[in-house]
Amino acid sequence: MNNSKQNWIIYAITIALVLTISNKIIEFVNTPKKEIPALVSEGWTAPSLFTDRSVEGEERALVIYGEDLIANTSKYLGPNGSVAHVTNGMNCQNCHLNAGRKTWGNNYGAVAANYPKFRDRSGSIETVYKRVSDCMERSLNGQALDSNSREIKAMIAYIKWVGHGVEKDSIPKGSGIKPPEYLDRAASPEKGLAVYTAKCQSCHGANGEGLMAADAKSYTYPPLWGENSYNSGAGLFRLSRFAGYVRDNMPLNQASHKNPALTDEESWDVAAFVNSRPRPSKDLSKDWPNVSKKPVDHPFGPYTDGFTEQQHKFGPFKPIIDARKKQQESKGKTALLNKKNAKVS
Repeated sequence: MNNSKQNWIIYAITIALVLTISNKIIEFVNTPKKEIPALVSEGWTAPSLFTDRSVEGEERALVIYGEDLIANTSKYLGPNGSVAHVTNGMNCQNCHLNAGRKTWGNNYGAVAANYPKFRDRSGSIETVYKRVSDCMERSLNGQALDSNSREIKAMIAYIKWVGHGVEKDSIPKGSGIKPPEYLDRAASPEKGLAVYTAKCQSCHGANGEGLMAADAKSYTYPPLWGENSYNSGAGLFRLSRFAGYVRDNMPLNQASHKNPALTDEESWDVAAFVNSRPRPSKDLSKDWPNVSKKPVDHPFGPYTDGFTEQQHKFGPFKPIIDARKKQQESKGKTALLNKKNAKVS
């Protein structure tokens, strides 16, 4: 092949490439721009120890230890714990996911901003120490730590750090637990058994026993009933709390608040099944000194609304809510009438 023919081929290829690139540029310029949707947060976002430097030195070391205690409570405080043997083998993060940092995962985002605060359950002003101690005694079915111990100081330091960016007296979106919509019927343990078998049993066991970790010190998946589970005084023993928790988070790593894996009905029913199973009991005689302040799903009487323990445990809850509203309206009218009569007299 002579040089002139080779040059002609190169020239033709170059022209073709230029035309192709030119057409692509014109096409790009003339194509309407598509708006890239903004990332929408599901709620409050927890800080990260990798990027947050708001604490340093010994305080930072305490926060880091506190995170480890929340994530691996049983390693330090469980039946085979290295520091003490004061809990049932569950970890704090079994109820407060990702060491209390997961949005809609019963996180600690609102704690620092709202404690100390008055709580109707105890009828007193509670500190963060009191709140953590309650969890130790109820959810972990154990004993409270000494207020001067390094472990409780570390846990409190960590919990306060998690919420240190939240404005005082505010509750950020995504903190705590949001109950599903109330059903028009009672939650069904029988229907809940079918949900549990299909969606929960593979991790938590046929008998709710959970899955023990390889180190035999804690659970990979916690027990949901039985002697090693939370007791009758725990927050998750209330149906609305358990139902809201599983709806937004379970099965683990498959569900989210925006895309739940369980329907509202399935969440209520599986909560009814799990909380109908045997578990440790706790003396609750000092709880709710003002009986009228008990939540609608508090499963133990007495009550001031005339409904049974059975309905307070399983529902339906709407009739209880409506009856309480009428009670409040009646009290308000009576108080107003008494005030008018007092002025006349």
